[in-house]
Amino acid sequence: MPITKKVRDIMVPLSDYAVTNVKSSLKEAVLSLRKQYCQVEEGRCTEAGHRSVLVLDDSGALVGVLDFRSVLRVLIPEIAGGLTVRLESLGVAAAFAEAGAADLDESRLDFYGRVRKNAETRVSEIMLKVRGTIDAEADLMDALRLIYRNKVHMLPVFDAGKLVGVVRDSDLFLVVADIFRT
Repeated sequence: MPITKKVRDIMVPLSDYAVTNVKSSLKEAVLSLRKQYCQVEEGRCTEAGHRSVLVLDDSGALVGVLDFRSVLRVLIPEIAGGLTVRLESLGVAAAFAEAGAADLDESRLDFYGRVRKNAETRVSEIMLKVRGTIDAEADLMDALRLIYRNKVHMLPVFDAGKLVGVVRDSDLFLVVADIFRT
C-alpha cells in the first residue's frame, strides 16, 4: 500500500525559508533572497533554493510575497506604475558613476541605474498579494490543485492559524520523481 504524505511532510519549514519585513527595502529583501537562492560554486551563483521571499508585518503575520518577477517588474516604469525613474531623470554622469564604468552602453546603464535608484523602495510598494494558502495536514493533490488554480509556484503553509512553512511546485515534483524511482 502506498504511503500517503501530507503537505507537512514535504514543505520547507519557515525557519529554512527567506522572510523579510514589510518595511524592508528592496535591497535588503533581494540580498536575503539571494542568500537562500544561491549555491556558490567557483564564484558563480547557481540555483539551489527559493524563488520568493515571504513578507511579514511587525507581528509576524504574512502580508505578501516578493518574487523574482516582482523585483524585476519595478525596473520597468510603464509596467510598475511609476515606481522607477526614467534614465533622463538620473543624469547621465551620475548613472555612469553609479554603474562604475564609463563605457557601458545606454541599455546597460539604464538597467544598472534603475536598480540602484530603486534600492530603497519599500517591499510594501511592490510585494504581491498572497494568492492562496494551505493547511499543513492537507493532501498533496490539494496543494497541486491550488498551485495550478492560483497560478503560483508556492503556497504558504499554516498549522492552527500559524505560518509554519511553504510548499513549492518543485517539492511536489520531487515527490513525483520519488514515486517513479520506487
